[in-house]
Amino acid sequence: MMPIPFPTSSSPGPWMAPGAPLLPRLVLEPTMSREGVFDGAWWPRSNHVLAELPDLITALGAHFGRIVRVGLDTSAWDGVPRSVAANGLTVRINWFTGSNATISVTRGFQDHFLLLVVPPGTKSATAASAMAGASATGNHTPAAELLLG
Repeated sequence: MMPIPFPTSSSPGPWMAPGAPLLPRLVLEPTMSREGVFDGAWWPRSNHVLAELPDLITALGAHFGRIVRVGLDTSAWDGVPRSVAANGLTVRINWFTGSNATISVTRGFQDHFLLLVVPPGTKSATAASAMAGASATGNHTPAAELLLG
């Protein structure tokens, strides 16, 4: 399978369209086999959870179906509420500590997906490498190692 090209900071990328809002910088494991540690990667533009999460939830909902819960490390985000509105629905936010490089997403009752979170401000080359590693089928590289570049 050919890898999906990852845009550089100078290219418009798949998450930009003229006159449209910015799309989440999101790459998912193409087979959704659930064989690796991560099911994909997300590179938010800021640490403002209310600005970033609704668009991510909307994008993930298009791939996974209705998202009911998101779990994230509050130390990595500014002003984390108990819930966020997306697609006209309220999505609960669970708080945890110790894993600021991941976000868990739940659809249904117990169907969890784990995404690597590339910190905002990460250089494009490092982000591209980390996202490619996290979205590779059967990935088993820890988050900290992926983010080293």
